[in-house]
Amino acid sequence: MQFAGSHILSISQFERADVERVFAVADNMEPYARRRRRTRVLDGAILGAMFFEPSTRTRVSFGSAFNLLGGEVRETTGFEQSAIAKGESLYDTARVLSGYSDVIAMRHPVSGSVAEFAAASRVPVINGGDGSNEHPSQALLDLYTIKAELAGRGRGVDRLRIAMLGDLRYGRTVHSLCKLLGLFEQVQLVLVSPTELRMPAEIVETLKARGHEVVESDTLEASISHVDIVYSTRLQEERFTTREEADLYRGRFRLNQSIYTAHCEPNTVIMHPLPRDSRENARELDDDLNDNPNLAIFRQTDNGLLVRMALFALVLDVVDQVDACSTPVTWYTGRREL
Repeated sequence: MQFAGSHILSISQFERADVERVFAVADNMEPYARRRRRTRVLDGAILGAMFFEPSTRTRVSFGSAFNLLGGEVRETTGFEQSAIAKGESLYDTARVLSGYSDVIAMRHPVSGSVAEFAAASRVPVINGGDGSNEHPSQALLDLYTIKAELAGRGRGVDRLRIAMLGDLRYGRTVHSLCKLLGLFEQVQLVLVSPTELRMPAEIVETLKARGHEVVESDTLEASISHVDIVYSTRLQEERFTTREEADLYRGRFRLNQSIYTAHCEPNTVIMHPLPRDSRENARELDDDLNDNPNLAIFRQTDNGLLVRMALFALVLDVVDQVDACSTPVTWYTGRREL
């Protein structure tokens, strides 16, 4: 893949070598993300952060990643704050805002909309999530986390055993992660969901065609007993027609410490793309797991900075200049590592 000047819209753009390239650059971003060094490699550059769907982690992570490379961020949040509310097309919006930015990170509630926007943009566009379709940067940070968590155990991503739980029909993070895992060897996937919320069939068939073992289940306990990773997802309430329809599935496949202790192997890693739903009738990932050292959800969010910094550096073709534009940090951050 040619990164410089390219849009990042789908995991389908990536080969395994491209993923390894992103991860190698992400590794080199560690001192900057952890505030041990400061770089101004993107001094004067502008990120247009266009988030037309509610977002906290992804929006702030993209913005922080750009700031940590020395760039500035201009944000649009919600349709009501944009000219789209006045009837402006994505084409016109893209033509205008790409004139104000050097790169754009975009989230939109309609599948395919980010690609439509990118087709009219004069600068690279990174997909921050489009409807129930994909979330490529989340999949990359998830896999980066998986790689890091397993490395300490002398394991790699090949022959990974992973269970994905919850809303697999509308959860764009698991769609992208499955596509990414398809690039590796002999992955075993257990897909745990209600029948109505199963992983899209085309994704399952693609995984099987590439030689991976895929099991679909609606039973939690047996599905998490022999895996390296349990990846839980939130019910995507916003994709349902009514809240009452979503309530039919809310609270299914709840993972808590007692279930983990009884059914998971001792070092099974727990992941979640966040936000986790902490309302009493949901709790797909219970708060009583917070002290479990295998809970990796906040290591995931930290890794998001590394991966998104790497994507910006690659797309804007400044990877080889990052260190040359750096200085040590002399102020105390007061940060504690997880």
